[in-house]
Amino acid sequence: MSQKRIQQIEQRIDRIKRRLLEIGPMRPGSLTRQYKDPKHQAGAYWQISYARQMKSRTEYVRQECVTALRRQIATHRRFKRLVDQWIDLSIEHSRLTMQIAEPNATR
Repeated sequence: MSQKRIQQIEQRIDRIKRRLLEIGPMRPGSLTRQYKDPKHQAGAYWQISYARQMKSRTEYVRQECVTALRRQIATHRRFKRLVDQWIDLSIEHSRLTMQIAEPNATR
């Protein structure tokens, strides 16, 4: 059973790697619409907020860039999800491999 599960994990990791190769331009963060006068919702503009290397950043975004930026943010979310799945599978793979290597080992 464990050997079969290890093979399944390796196949899933290979699929994740192939999907990661297809990833295009990406950008972390969240895109929000802000207002210069929030009370009257006047003076609308877009901004992206994100944290990178332990620093929080906020940048103005032009209206014509909003659609492309939304795609990039969605791509980044997909990238993060795939990497998280890969890590989870790698941890399970490592545990199973160690169990097979030393089946009589105790904790």
